[in-house]
Amino acid sequence: MNYFKFSISENELLALPSGALWWPDQSILCVSDLHFGKSNRLARKGQSWMPPYENQDTLLRLEKDLDATNTKKIICLGDSFDDNEASRSLPPDEVLWITKMQTRREWIWISGNHDPSPKNLGGTFLESLEIEKLNFQHIASSKKRFEISGHYHPKIRVRVKHQSFTKRCFLVDDKRVIMPAYGTYTGGLYCNRDPLRSIMNQNSIALMTGKEIYPIPISKAN
Repeated sequence: MNYFKFSISENELLALPSGALWWPDQSILCVSDLHFGKSNRLARKGQSWMPPYENQDTLLRLEKDLDATNTKKIICLGDSFDDNEASRSLPPDEVLWITKMQTRREWIWISGNHDPSPKNLGGTFLESLEIEKLNFQHIASSKKRFEISGHYHPKIRVRVKHQSFTKRCFLVDDKRVIMPAYGTYTGGLYCNRDPLRSIMNQNSIALMTGKEIYPIPISKAN
């Protein structure tokens, strides 16, 4: 399994190319910003039409990460659904898919700004969670000493051989991790722009996701 290993508050964490975070000592897999039902929400509000296959694609990748890590606990770090209605309008086969993945696992839904209300898909709903001095919450907070958060959908643009390309990324410093969006239909905020630039320490790095994961100093991002 390809990964990038780093530590926060003496806890060893592994960033995976998929955008998931694996904590081996606790058997915890963490993902953020799944945004299930985005195409459904856009269609309901008459804003746009997108092929309604993002849920299946996201679930396939999540299932693969769950199988690869054999995790005992999963933390979905907020905005798991694009709005509260999306959690109630998933097709039956996708509800069954999620239910099967929850079998013999502790499943925790963290509240996000898109989906603040309790879920109806099993598992436990929490505003935030602290484990071994690490705080799991949707949006970064300067009040927390060590934290894992999401919300901003960080991405990085790099230039190679006169070509530039953009990828989702983790942002990591000695106090926090900001997770990339895991969902298929999600945009992003460039990691070297505010507010991310002011949230992260000067020595922070971006971990670019894709087929493999690459560490890049944020100062070298385009």
